[in-house]
Order: sequence, then C-alpha cells, then structure tokens
Amino acid sequence: MFQRCLICTDFSDGLYRLVEFLPSLAKGGIKQIIFSHVAPLWEEGEIPRIDEEAVEAARQRFEKGLKDTPEGLEVKVEIDSGRPVDIIPKVARTYNVDVIMTGMPIRSLLKEKLFGSTTAALARNCVTPLLILRPELISTYTREELNLRCQHLSRYLLIPYDGSESSQYLVKKVKESAQKRPDGSLQQCMLIWVVDEGGRRAVPKDYQVKEAQEKLEAVKVELEELGLQVNVEVRQGNPLVEILDAALVYDITAIAVSSQSLNKIIDWPVRSFAGELMRRSWFPVIYFPPAK
Repeated sequence: MFQRCLICTDFSDGLYRLVEFLPSLAKGGIKQIIFSHVAPLWEEGEIPRIDEEAVEAARQRFEKGLKDTPEGLEVKVEIDSGRPVDIIPKVARTYNVDVIMTGMPIRSLLKEKLFGSTTAALARNCVTPLLILRPELISTYTREELNLRCQHLSRYLLIPYDGSESSQYLVKKVKESAQKRPDGSLQQCMLIWVVDEGGRRAVPKDYQVKEAQEKLEAVKVELEELGLQVNVEVRQGNPLVEILDAALVYDITAIAVSSQSLNKIIDWPVRSFAGELMRRSWFPVIYFPPAK
C-alpha cells in the first residue's frame, strides 16, 4: 500500500526492532525506508544545543542493526536533536514519504492531555498518513511473529464507513493508495457500517440498516474496480465496540480511519471516534489526515 516509509523510534517503543526485518518489509511492497531518531536537546547551561554525544550513539546503534538490506530496498538513517513534533514532519517532506510509522501506547484521553503524545501531535499537524503501532505489542512479538507482521502491515484493511464526509474522504484516500499499491501489499478491504443505537431515533432501525447496506454495496463496487477483494457488513450498537470486534472476527491487519475535526486544536480534547480508536485499538491504525 505504501512504498516510501519513515519509521520513527525513540529506542523504547519497539520500532527499532524493525531494522532486523528489512527483507520482510520489502516483501510487503516497501521500496524505501528512512529510520528516524530525535535525541533531546542538551539543556545544561543557558542555551539548549544539539546533544552530539547522543546523536552519535544513536547513529552507531543503527549502523550495528542495519546488516541485511535486500536488493531493491533503499535504507537511510536520519538522526537529529530537538523536538520530534518539529523534526519528523520535516524529514517526511524531505523524502516525500507515503507514510510515517510511529508508536503510541494505549492510554486514556486524560493521560494524553496530561503527559502529551508525539503521535497525537503529529496527527494534528501532519499531512502525511500515520501508521500507528502499539509499543506493547511490537516489543513482545517473537522474531517469527514480527517477521510475518512486517510482511502484512496493510494486507487487509478494515474501513469504518457511515456515509459522513470523513468516511467518504477515507475511501477516497484508500482508493488513491490502492491505485499505486506495490505487489504484496493491500489485497482486501472490509467495509463496516455501524448503526448507532443512539442516533436517528425517528427513523426505524430496519430502514437504517437497509439504507446502510445499499450505500456500502455502492462503495464496494468502487473498490472492487481496483482489483481488491471487498466484504461488507452492517452492524448495530456502539461504533467503537463493534469496529474493534469486527477487527478480531475478520483477521484484520490494520484499521483505516480519518477525521475532519481531529486536526483542529480546539476539537482535540473532545472525544471523537477517530481519536478514541487511535488511543484504544490494539490493532495497527492507519490515520489519513484531512486535506489542509
């Protein structure tokens, strides 16, 4: 699905382990990988400055790990010192990457507001899609498990769809990615429409389900025209609960999501489906930022 990938790691999030699985990532269609590490500034004294020692230590650590680069895969390393939220977007623009791979631990909205999150800040400010992985999982996968995971990062996408502007934009971005997807990547999609038990009370549920099914079938045709295998399902209940349950049932490799409000700072403290999914899903989440 993606060919140029920026992998960001602070060496404690598990993503550094991916340096050992370059052949597996290449099998998933990736052609270029940029590993990025941002060391904190040296703040002893009156003026913060680049921590040259930390930068060099990180560079040496990458050099020791990058040993098995398969033919056809280009690998680069970018070591900087400063604020990750400032540097990562610049690196992404420099290399014109298709996706930024980053870690984000499971946490509540309150903890995120109290302690901050680089990934949450990137979701607000970046125009590049984010592939969000859980450090708790990446750190504990066996080598065999991580080898398979790297090969199938975007093989089977779950796409929540409810006819809203955000979901229509999400399908548009998935279609754009599918049109230029490399061999070995995106093969299958699952379209899920969850009829919220609390919404549109004046409209009978049977009618809402039928309407949703018809709209999903139309989107299914659009995706199938791109050579994708597409399944559809309409559920009733809490959207977040049902989406996560569907991901379990259908052996999903990642959940795709977008939001028209997530990038607005004023709306970030407000609970949203996309935000809650990014905070709570154990499955990898591909977040497509709205157009600026």
